Amino acid sequence: MEDALKRLLDAEARASAIIEEANAERERLVAKALEEAQEAENRFDLGREELRAPFLKEAQHRAEQSVAELTRKYEERQHALRDLATRHEEEAVAAALGLLLDPRR
Repeated sequence: MEDALKRLLDAEARASAIIEEANAERERLVAKALEEAQEAENRFDLGREELRAPFLKEAQHRAEQSVAELTRKYEERQHALRDLATRHEEEAVAAALGLLLDPRR
């Protein structure tokens, strides 16, 4: 009986050691999986930036084109308004001179 009890205690000690090893292995595997997941997430973030770069570059290019087009239109409109103002000023001066020189008008 004593021999059987000793074998049971030895088996229990071996079982505890196996359980501790299994727990340690599980913790190691979980830590490794978390590390790999973090690395994969970092690679994904880098890949996402690389994927977005051409779209951002194209959007920047389009925005620059739009600004250039609006600037060109604004300058054309400003030039047309200046020409119109000059013409109206000339007409106003001519009309004023006409009134001054010929008040019967």
